Amino acid sequence: MVNDVDNSAYVSIKDLGVSDYRTVFADMQAYTRSRGPDSPDQIWFTEHAPVFTQGQAGKPEHVLTPGDIPVIQSDRGGQVTYHGPGQITAYLLLDLRNRKMGVRDLVSGIEASLQRLLARYDISSELRPGAPGVYVGSQKIAQLGLRVSKGCSYHGLSLNVDMDLEPFGRINPCGLLDTTVTHMAAFRTVEIDAVKQQLLVCLASELRLRLAD
Repeated sequence: MVNDVDNSAYVSIKDLGVSDYRTVFADMQAYTRSRGPDSPDQIWFTEHAPVFTQGQAGKPEHVLTPGDIPVIQSDRGGQVTYHGPGQITAYLLLDLRNRKMGVRDLVSGIEASLQRLLARYDISSELRPGAPGVYVGSQKIAQLGLRVSKGCSYHGLSLNVDMDLEPFGRINPCGLLDTTVTHMAAFRTVEIDAVKQQLLVCLASELRLRLAD
């Protein structure tokens, strides 16, 4: 758990439903650019229409056969990943300076939140040094990619809940050659809205966030 964080400011929650990646990406950038010291922190939940996103460190050779799924260059960290229906994507727009939170604190808090959530569903998970995200054995179940601008974070995490995993086979997920991908539905019967609510509780606990009503 993150320690010594100023959690006096409330975090507002937005559920965007199924969304277009380009639109949400532009909205995140615009919100972060326009932020002042009193701008509220926010968490945005969404399920994206099918899309591959390439991180700043992304290498073209990790995009194998995208087919009819668009590939969009992003400004988050990391390599290529896939977003699609049945996957929860959570964008964390937080003022890290106000919260006295370092980037490493945020990364660790997100990963701990995901592990806590999975444990609630009796899914045992692990982390890999140097490979952000959460894994179940040799399979990746959650992805992580962030950007920090003027001390404020955007982008965030994606959790594979109950989705079509076939598009992950068209890329080397996150640039990893020895890793396949799984989802929660491979282990438990899950309902995405219930998982979303549990994830929010875990994020609030691990990152010491006070959620607005």
